[in-house]
Amino acid sequence: MSARETARGAGQILLDLGPIIVFVGAFNIFNRRDPDNAIYVATAIFMAATALAAGVAWLRTRAVPPVLIVTLALVLAFGGLTLALHDETLIKMKPTFVYLFYSAAIFGAMAFGLNVWKLLFSHAFTLPDRVWKILAIRWGLFFIFMGGLNEAIRLTQTTEVWVNSRLVIGFPLVGLFMLLNLPLTLKNAGRTDERRRDRE
Repeated sequence: MSARETARGAGQILLDLGPIIVFVGAFNIFNRRDPDNAIYVATAIFMAATALAAGVAWLRTRAVPPVLIVTLALVLAFGGLTLALHDETLIKMKPTFVYLFYSAAIFGAMAFGLNVWKLLFSHAFTLPDRVWKILAIRWGLFFIFMGGLNEAIRLTQTTEVWVNSRLVIGFPLVGLFMLLNLPLTLKNAGRTDERRRDRE
């Protein structure tokens, strides 16, 4: 991987993580001053940070990743409703809807013979269709698990615990799951179904 590709990947991770870091940081700062309204102030800042991330992505590549587009739309929708209705439940449910949307997109596309995971990441890896299917199923199930986990935390824990879990639980689990799938990806990288059949 070249230095440019490494820098680009690091920049994309920062764009993905940045709004969440800002959200958690803003909540913890304002929670000390005004606990009753901290979640609403943090939500407004979160909306602005996500929109800024999309803008930066556009300026860098003249394109916004589909995942970021979906995230921005849901953040603005759920964040806007949270502020308008003054109901923190809505922003807490946003991650659940994001995860379930991704899962539905993966399995819904598979029902029509399409592989969303391959469409999103085929520019980075060349893999046999069999492996793309395995990865898609794994991530689809993982997103369902993450949606359920968010609901469990939302329904049983305080707002402060839920907010901080976005960084200390959510992203570490996603990172760990990525690492668990890395051996399968690297083992089959560069292979195609045709080459595999030739070897067999």
